[in-house]
Amino acid sequence: MKPRILIVEDNAANLELARYLLSYAGYDVLLATDGEEGLAVAARELPHLIISDLQMPVMDGYSLIAALRASAQCAHIPVVALTAFSMPGDREDVMRAGFLGYLSKPIEPELFVHQVATFLASETPLGARAPEPMPRESH
Repeated sequence: MKPRILIVEDNAANLELARYLLSYAGYDVLLATDGEEGLAVAARELPHLIISDLQMPVMDGYSLIAALRASAQCAHIPVVALTAFSMPGDREDVMRAGFLGYLSKPIEPELFVHQVATFLASETPLGARAPEPMPRESH
């Protein structure tokens, strides 16, 4: 069974890029455009991992993770923040909120799938940092 990854992102370009990269890598990708829709998809599909933007309409990423952690059905699902970290203290807030880690925007296509795979394979406790990017090959 292919791992299912739910992407919760309101920016259509980011959503499509993440979907394309993960689908091409062989993952079963689920999509939601806000936290409320993401919560419903998570409860219905029980993905192996959720990647969530923080700033979204209807329900933001912080409210989404709080609702997931309060749900007996979804509390175990690891959630990774997808964010640009525009303000000082954002990283600490993400980790305190219970995210497994974070992925930075803009999405770097050559690193994204490896980073996601590392989160899927990780037995890192909640509150860990994102995996370090793979070194780029020099030619």
